[in-house]
Amino acid sequence: MSLSWKTRRRLSLLILVVALPLYIVVVVNVLALFDRPPFWVELAVYVILGIIWALPLKAVFKGVGQPDPDAPGSGKPNGRR
Repeated sequence: MSLSWKTRRRLSLLILVVALPLYIVVVVNVLALFDRPPFWVELAVYVILGIIWALPLKAVFKGVGQPDPDAPGSGKPNGRR
């Protein structure tokens, strides 16, 4: 299933504004249950979980910063200079 550019853009905004802060709160609270592990363990967990959240969402964020490829006048070359 391929999402349109507009849908991916809206979904990426929702993920960054709502889901990511919730994910951060959950990770911090779960890690706090372990009664403050050593610094290097805590840092490793934060780094690993900070990378893992983005991997399944890579397709949603791909190309979102680019102009809409389907919009008229989106800068597609038409053979003229």
